[in-house]
Amino acid sequence: MNTISIYSREDIARFINKRTGETKYGEVVKIIKELDDLKTSPATFVLLGIPEDIGVRANKGIPGTENAWQTCLKSLLNVQANAYTHPEDVILLGEIDCAKQIKEAEKLNKKDVNYFLELGKLVTRIDQNVTAIVELIVKAGKIPILIGGGHNNSYGNIKGTSRALQQSINVINFDVHSDFRPLEHRHSGNGFSYAFEEGYLNKYYIFGLQKNYTSQAIFDQLMEKENQIQFALFENIMVRKINSFVHTLNEAETFVSGQKFGLEVDLDAIQNTPSSAITPSGFSVNQARRFVSFFGRNKNVTYLHLCEGSPVSDKDGQLGKLLAFLITDFTGKIS
Repeated sequence: MNTISIYSREDIARFINKRTGETKYGEVVKIIKELDDLKTSPATFVLLGIPEDIGVRANKGIPGTENAWQTCLKSLLNVQANAYTHPEDVILLGEIDCAKQIKEAEKLNKKDVNYFLELGKLVTRIDQNVTAIVELIVKAGKIPILIGGGHNNSYGNIKGTSRALQQSINVINFDVHSDFRPLEHRHSGNGFSYAFEEGYLNKYYIFGLQKNYTSQAIFDQLMEKENQIQFALFENIMVRKINSFVHTLNEAETFVSGQKFGLEVDLDAIQNTPSSAITPSGFSVNQARRFVSFFGRNKNVTYLHLCEGSPVSDKDGQLGKLLAFLITDFTGKIS
């Protein structure tokens, strides 16, 4: 599969800052030489980057998410390898090659009436690549951890997993947005609506949807599909406190975990986090960590997607540390 850049030990060594008496995550994490090796590796998780921001731009958002993957590696690979982080259970596969699409996007005329439509066509090509590699990883019996990139990649995650399992899947999305916008050109705001329309997405739970970011038309559409789509308003959890955070975790788990489900985390939902749409009002980092750890222990979870992180506004390296925390919370065993 020539759309994947598989990392070697030499590729990841440049990120590692070795110290005497310590073993770093990057020194222990597993690698493979070719995709067929996924089937025979004893590791459970497969870490993969999707370095692109075309979906964000196609949704009229702020670019920068293409750099989150490298930022993640700088922190993650220097995490301590110990009895709690378990890097030996993770394969660092590499990244999906989005360079061609990004180069083509840069050549587009922003003043052209078809600018966003043309970006959407590039997103569709990335969709195909994400779908193919996620399908391959899940068929190999592994759990992919995908670092975006925009939330447009949710579509490929869902479709690839669905095809691998030969059934529609459920999804829980930790997000201030529904990303259930109309089926226009592909972008970061309609990955779930496309997956739902095409039958890859069965039940969908939005954890932390914010009223200020959701149109009445979207609310109406979600409520029309209440048997398959549910949401918990951020304001009802954190402001009005109608339901507690723990109650909402359990409610969401009951809704999605009766069959295989994907776990989506939009970093926009975490207060003041460097992302494509920073919010001053959101969940805390520790609540996001609790969310990922809680669902990561469920036997039916099929993948984790961490998206919309953007180091453009990150002045002191906090984004990479946050991504590393979320990854180790998802993969680490409770001891």
